[in-house]
Amino acid sequence: MLHKALIDRAAEARPHGGGDGADGFNVARYVADAGFAGHGSSRHLSNCPALVLNADYTPLSYYPLSLWPWQTAIKAVFLERVDIIASYEREVHSPSLDMKIPSVIALRQYVRPSEFPAFTRFNLFLRDRFMCQYCGSHDHLTFDHVVPRRLGGRTTWENVAAACAPCNMRKGGRTPEQAHMRLIEEPIRPTTWQLQDKGRAFPPNYLHESWRDWLYWDVELEG
Repeated sequence: MLHKALIDRAAEARPHGGGDGADGFNVARYVADAGFAGHGSSRHLSNCPALVLNADYTPLSYYPLSLWPWQTAIKAVFLERVDIIASYEREVHSPSLDMKIPSVIALRQYVRPSEFPAFTRFNLFLRDRFMCQYCGSHDHLTFDHVVPRRLGGRTTWENVAAACAPCNMRKGGRTPEQAHMRLIEEPIRPTTWQLQDKGRAFPPNYLHESWRDWLYWDVELEG
């Protein structure tokens, strides 16, 4: 019920104005001319990113967390591409308007994520929780071909695992069985959902209080 209550609350939020309407308001000019004076807050503008939610009020990404600079968030508001869910106390000013900086925004149109993430070094490390799949170390990570390329092993999700440099050197050009080394988890091709779920284990160093409801509403409560 918490999630429904939050969505109901968000539905009541209204965006500010239009893009470049009859009153001649110009989005780009507003952002460019916005002042740096704040009311009730000493937070620097560079420390005011907006958490971006999809149209279903879930983050576009958990790791890296989907954040937009304040300028991008304000442009999206006036172009009516997002709704403001929560705001900082910090304000920006133009000659014609004062506005609190959005801290949480939601897209008006749902962005459907691809079923599978790109096969990149970063995503592979995230799948393996930034941990060597042979010894569990988090240091000096490289990637290892489970079945070595000299034996026909391919560079695919299912045949590449994160490995620390010492384990990689110890294994050499052998299979895990030949090297008497056991994988902690067999490598798989993850779905985007699985990778995002892994990413939730790595929150950023700073989480604004207005983000917490939207990041962790569906986390199972501990007794």
